[in-house]
Amino acid sequence: MTEITRFETGARMSQAVTANGMVWLAGQVGNPGESVADQTRTCLAEVDRLLALAGTDKTRIVSTQIWLADMADFAEMNAVWDEWVPQGNCPARATGEAKLAAPDYRVEVIVTAVL
Repeated sequence: MTEITRFETGARMSQAVTANGMVWLAGQVGNPGESVADQTRTCLAEVDRLLALAGTDKTRIVSTQIWLADMADFAEMNAVWDEWVPQGNCPARATGEAKLAAPDYRVEVIVTAVL
């Protein structure tokens, strides 16, 4: 039987789940009132923290989904992403526009990685 480990579990969801050598992160968002760049930095810092908690790091990310409240912010988000993503270990990535959970959220990052 596959062992499933959940991290930072609340009533509604876990922030990270591991099983079968993989880790899935919940969508990470920035702080309301921050710029798109700052929200992206906040999201990526949380990705780093949660991956470390699960026992892995950003060089092991295989897939990332990024949701923007407005695709006009694509270049601003990408400038932060490009500084953060480990060159030579870039994951597959999709970026789209979506109405996020709260109007002050401008970026949401969802990650799947290998342990």
